[in-house]
Amino acid sequence: MNDTEMSFWDHLEALRGTLFRSVLSIVMVSVVFLCIPKPLFKAVFWPTQPDFPLYRLPGVDFSMELINIELSAQFFTYMKVAVLCGIVLSFPYLIYELWKFIAPALYDNEKRAVRKAFTLASGLFYLGVAVGYFVVLPVCLMFFTNFSISDAIVNTISLSSYMSMFVSMVFLIGLLFEFPTIILALSALGVVHRPMLRKGRRYAVVATLLLAALITPSDPFSMFVLAVPLYGLYELSILLCKA
Repeated sequence: MNDTEMSFWDHLEALRGTLFRSVLSIVMVSVVFLCIPKPLFKAVFWPTQPDFPLYRLPGVDFSMELINIELSAQFFTYMKVAVLCGIVLSFPYLIYELWKFIAPALYDNEKRAVRKAFTLASGLFYLGVAVGYFVVLPVCLMFFTNFSISDAIVNTISLSSYMSMFVSMVFLIGLLFEFPTIILALSALGVVHRPMLRKGRRYAVVATLLLAALITPSDPFSMFVLAVPLYGLYELSILLCKA
């Protein structure tokens, strides 16, 4: 912890600077993506194409077409996706800014331990994004587009519906993968311990199912697809936690 005590206004000024630099980095990266829409949306809509990696597995044959039923949907999708990608690509810098903001409030021994958690944060976030993009999203797409309650109903997927699932399956899962980071930081500060987490395994199962139900559409299949890696994160947190 710094020897010089910071006043409330000093903390407020530091927070303002952190927020300004963070927002500026997101804006700058977003502008870059706005200038290259073709490769950007090729990646966003790749899970709808038959050449997506998961669809190349034996016995898997899937593709889907999207329609637009709202006049301004394509424009706002263009803007939202650029900002979302700006946040994703800026994530390591955002973590760095957060670390700079809280580091002065920590003692030296706490800094060393919490720094490990912040170092792990970006890797886990991108791992979560990859799991959501390459596994959870395509599995859910296959399930929902092939599910029908009647032959008289044809599944026609709108752009806004796809983008809603894309964000929840990719970006939010990336954020959920930060759970071990939080546990590691709390463990370093002496707030949580390994025995505490082991005793909470039953509650963790319920919590992961609830989280999966909130993020995914309300069906047992997609809940299970997401709940499995989420519970795996809880077990990883136990391994990372102090004894």
